[in-house]
Amino acid sequence: MKYLLVLQWPATSLEDFDAMIEIEDSLAAHLSGEHEVDGHDAGSGEMNIFIWTDSPEKAFSEVKRILGSRDCWSDARVAYREDGGDDYTIIWPKDLNEFNVS
Repeated sequence: MKYLLVLQWPATSLEDFDAMIEIEDSLAAHLSGEHEVDGHDAGSGEMNIFIWTDSPEKAFSEVKRILGSRDCWSDARVAYREDGGDDYTIIWPKDLNEFNVS
């Protein structure tokens, strides 16, 4: 797959980590076969879920449908990069100017 989509949230507690695992499990169970959840990481005050896809915008649409109106959207940041690339294209929120993975 050509792109790595990254879902990112601030992480300050064990409850945040537990919520990330719940979200990751839900995405792994419900994303279409066009996208592959490739795990997560946490540290440096953030947590990330990684999804491989050939269509990051389509994958993000599925993620939004699966997660629905959960509270997690208030602090979420979403971006993607090409496989092997370093530069991220921001998808969410629209007014975010910088994105990186620690």
